[in-house]
Amino acid sequence: MTRSYSDQTVLITGASSGIGQEFARALAARGAAVVLVARRRDRLDELAGELRSAHGVRAEVIAYDLASPTAGLDLRAAVAERKMRVTSLINNAGFGTFGSFRDEDAGRLAQEIAVDVSAPVQLTSAFLPDLIAAGNGFLINVASMAAYAPTPRMAVYGASKAFVLNFTEALWSELRDSGVTVFALSPGATDTEFNAVVGTEDATAGARMRSAAEVVATALAHLGRRSPGPSVIDGRTNRLAAVAMRLVSRRAAVVLMDRISDPSRRRADRASSGR
Repeated sequence: MTRSYSDQTVLITGASSGIGQEFARALAARGAAVVLVARRRDRLDELAGELRSAHGVRAEVIAYDLASPTAGLDLRAAVAERKMRVTSLINNAGFGTFGSFRDEDAGRLAQEIAVDVSAPVQLTSAFLPDLIAAGNGFLINVASMAAYAPTPRMAVYGASKAFVLNFTEALWSELRDSGVTVFALSPGATDTEFNAVVGTEDATAGARMRSAAEVVATALAHLGRRSPGPSVIDGRTNRLAAVAMRLVSRRAAVVLMDRISDPSRRRADRASSGR
């Protein structure tokens, strides 16, 4: 179907870089107003100025830490103060930690769960009445390929994204007659700041990275379908990997993921190939 974006006001979390930033650019180019949410105000201000200048759309900035236990209520109030009504929501913000669980900092893990699990639930709850009232918007929750199998060295991140995937697919069923298009977007390895922040450069070295723009193009193509399904995976290789994970035992899946995520194996592979 042909979807109009000029009547949309889309709130995007994690909009200061990577996939969130690309969503903002792509939607603004299609005429949507955007509400940009992240912690780094300077980056949000720069992006908002770019979008206003390039596309003449309204672009509002809300600098906010989504680890807050009142994220949904706070952002709904901040949007109301700006005399706006959100018609679509993209829960993109998230971060991961990389390493053995027993070595992880408990406080950091609590923040990870707050941002990756609690915030999408809170924001969905806070803004869903407006999305339903608009009747023609969408809810996209960004999951990950890590949602499709247990992920050693990223145990909490993978479990968080499995939650996002299952939560979103359940909402897809509940909201099928609401006028709101709902689906989870699962990228694989993507060329963003995520790997540098998490520390997964060794684990992903040599992997074919998708670009943030490719991931967003996958999401918007899915959004434009006549009857979008409850989830979409970015990239043919990633889609095949998800199918393969369903065909093997849980034991085999976690053993495979342990091998894939082992940074020492990546280093050894590079050394043996002379890279």
